[in-house]
Amino acid sequence: MDGKVYGYIRVSSTEQNEGRQLIAMKERGIPREDLFIDKQSGKDFQRPQYKRLLKKLKPGDLLYIVSIDRLGRNYKEIQNQWRVLTKEKEVDICVIDMPLLDTRSGKDLMGTFIADLVLQILSFVAENERDNIRKRQAEGIAAAKAKGVKFGRPATDMPEDFELIVDAWEGKLLTLEEAVSLCGVSPATFYRRLREYRRLKGDE
Repeated sequence: MDGKVYGYIRVSSTEQNEGRQLIAMKERGIPREDLFIDKQSGKDFQRPQYKRLLKKLKPGDLLYIVSIDRLGRNYKEIQNQWRVLTKEKEVDICVIDMPLLDTRSGKDLMGTFIADLVLQILSFVAENERDNIRKRQAEGIAAAKAKGVKFGRPATDMPEDFELIVDAWEGKLLTLEEAVSLCGVSPATFYRRLREYRRLKGDE
């Protein structure tokens, strides 16, 4: 293989640990400078490091991901990005936890059919699990309310447009300092409220 080898890692939030994925990439000899790591929800592909990776990829390159849900959790988006990577960018993809999803092998008609079928099933499962997380969160809140648990605003109120501020910050339109300033809180409080916000949304 003449192309370069890259790795893509995603965890859903800043407090999650990407250790297992880093170990898997290290075992395959991928240097740190060729790893792209996003700490962001998998609901879409508007992620800064993923966008950087796309610009780097050239025909003949190889991209490793640990599992399909690390690529994303939106069924249609995963299908589309797989097409972009393999057809438009002309790179190979290896999903470490699912050997059938290795585009370097099985390039004949049957192999392609099997890989496409597996991809459809796994991307559906990834999105379905995201929906289940949301349902479990909603059920947990309902059960807590039934037991008398109060769900009011936290001691430090956040602005009404907190969600917009978070989206702008995650999209690199705002710096952390700017986001914190708009919310009128300390960085520690901002991250704490961000974790609460993500738990309520059920993003994964």
